[in-house]
Amino acid sequence: MTPLWRWLLAAVCTWMLVLQALPALAHEPEVLQSRLQRSADGLQLSVRLALAPSPAVEDALLKGVPIYFAWQTEVVRERWYWTDKRISAAARTLRLAYQPLTRRWRVSLSTDGGAIGTGLQYALHQNFDSLADALSGISRVVSWQIAEPGRLEEDVRYQAQWRFRLDLSLLPRPFQIGMVNQPDWVIEVQRNLDVPANNEAEARPEGATSETR
Repeated sequence: MTPLWRWLLAAVCTWMLVLQALPALAHEPEVLQSRLQRSADGLQLSVRLALAPSPAVEDALLKGVPIYFAWQTEVVRERWYWTDKRISAAARTLRLAYQPLTRRWRVSLSTDGGAIGTGLQYALHQNFDSLADALSGISRVVSWQIAEPGRLEEDVRYQAQWRFRLDLSLLPRPFQIGMVNQPDWVIEVQRNLDVPANNEAEARPEGATSETR
């Protein structure tokens, strides 16, 4: 092998290693609705996404592998003189599994954000006739309380962040190997929203208010 070919082979191998080390671009579901409502009952979040599985994810589901999706929120008080102060946080995990005997899709909800893996405790189960219907239920939250009454002061600037993602850490161990850099398995979206300054006010739909990624 000539020196030139050795150099070309080394360059190709190096480039392949660099590509493998780069993080995969996340598939970001379209945000159809994103709003906050502040009232005497606390702060509620409503979000609706357009979620569609990749062929790889759907194939794993049909083979009996459960898939986990996570919603996470955080409300912080902005402080010009120091780092932002976290006021509250909430999380929920949804387990999606296919039941071949009934040919139905089962979604299980856990609000135990501190548990990991099999330690999750599911409080609610719901069956769906199609994958599309199951994903529609997973990819939306309606009036989800993310801050309790009394946690927010009047006329104080707060910001809320929500995040939705496919949680690879809860997949069976064999599926976790190499999944981080596979775009089909990287599903994630997040938004920051300004919290209304007073009760009984609603933030406008996404696109009509100041919002940062």
